[in-house]
Amino acid sequence: MTSYPSIPLEKYRELPVEEMRERIDEFYKDMDRRRTVREFADKPVPRDIIETALKAANTAPSGANLQPWHFAVVSGPETKKRIREAAEIEEREFYEHRASEEWLAALQPLGTDDRKPFLETAPYLIAVFLQKYGELADGRKVKHYYPAESTGLATGILITALHKAGLATLTHTPSPMKFLNEILGRPKSERPFLLLVVGYPADDAKVPDISRKSLEEFASFIDD
Repeated sequence: MTSYPSIPLEKYRELPVEEMRERIDEFYKDMDRRRTVREFADKPVPRDIIETALKAANTAPSGANLQPWHFAVVSGPETKKRIREAAEIEEREFYEHRASEEWLAALQPLGTDDRKPFLETAPYLIAVFLQKYGELADGRKVKHYYPAESTGLATGILITALHKAGLATLTHTPSPMKFLNEILGRPKSERPFLLLVVGYPADDAKVPDISRKSLEEFASFIDD
């Protein structure tokens, strides 16, 4: 059997069952309050809060522990404006030409359209990039394994961390998103995964009247 460097698992802490129930119930109730927001306030958010949320995201598991992601954090108004202009070009093309009638019907209850003012209003945009491969100092490429799954896990933790901090988020995915590489100066080895809008919800923010599936609808338990 191949040996590898290892250290004791010192940070794990087993909890009493009742404490486990209390903690997971509290976590679920908190996360059940999370809603995707499309109306943001321009109220500033301290940068250290974003930094800590990103460090939490970086704890995500990844294929071969290669951590195949990059988070480009945008707060500058000029760059946010450029991103909005480029995103709205793609969104207009989507709504007017690319999207099927079925897709548009699925989006209709959410009230979305090609206008994306939140890309300029929110204090932060976090462009999440998936790294298809890494590069060594000598220019050699390093294959990344399961980069999409790994980046998705890290993004989920990031969204959760920002919610726990009291912030609202929106996952925005204009297609295609190659303009993000150009605007943010990211290399060809990275593919835009999504654009996360972060900030406080506007005082008069509204969200669609939708519901989540019940446990029985999205989970199954096999006991034998």
